[in-house]
Amino acid sequence: MARNIGIIAGSGVYPSTFARAAKKQPVPPLLSVAAFLQETDEAQLNGLIDSLEWFRVGQLGKLIRYFKSQGVTEAIMVGQIAPKNLFDLRPDMRLLFMLAKVKERNAETLFGAIANELAKDGITLLPATTFMEELLATEGHIFGPTLKSRAWDDVHFGQRIAKESSRLDIGQTVLVRHGTVLAVEAFEGTNACIKRGGELGRGKTVTMVKVSKPNQDLRFDIPVIGSQTIQTCADAGISVIAVEAAKTLLLEKDQIEKLCKERQISLVAFA
Repeated sequence: MARNIGIIAGSGVYPSTFARAAKKQPVPPLLSVAAFLQETDEAQLNGLIDSLEWFRVGQLGKLIRYFKSQGVTEAIMVGQIAPKNLFDLRPDMRLLFMLAKVKERNAETLFGAIANELAKDGITLLPATTFMEELLATEGHIFGPTLKSRAWDDVHFGQRIAKESSRLDIGQTVLVRHGTVLAVEAFEGTNACIKRGGELGRGKTVTMVKVSKPNQDLRFDIPVIGSQTIQTCADAGISVIAVEAAKTLLLEKDQIEKLCKERQISLVAFA
């Protein structure tokens, strides 16, 4: 029998990328989408899914009832929710009770608590890489110009800083230039961090490094690079993008390759 998977769908192409990969399976699963107002792009999902219902951020009880009504037994979180919508959170009673039990509120603890709530109703949260393992970055040069040894020095420097920043739950992205930290991602998100670091770099050789958290829970918050990330880096004057191999999803790879070539951006992955 076909699996019945619920998609908790944020913004961008991540939800549709997952849906396409799911429908290519030998036995395509049924797909029920929990879409969020001002986030999910329904048009990208047309023809790929079996049902869709709209929610406000914070309607956890309603989301679980929807999944149960569709016979969902597994779920996956794909796509981001904008920080401004998290600040506009209007939690329902189920989410309020859940939040009351969470002492330290960060992505890891909050998403972990949501996974526990889903499990109470017989819904297993899947790894965010499900059906998309072939899109994980591989170690070494990926696209764009080949890096020189000095550029790799900044990659490894940024890797150390980003790992420490992510361990402290500040952010998973840093921008560096010649051994100097220009910007560290915080609550504003990756794109805002890129723009800020690019401005400080003033068109010079700037490297963006994005990592996973130590002991990353692959059910949520896995690093993702898409064409929008490449375009944002190009506009900000970033010349190198370095990610963690086997722990970063590369979406829209054809478009990424084209943009890296056109805008002369090096995309690499480190172990």
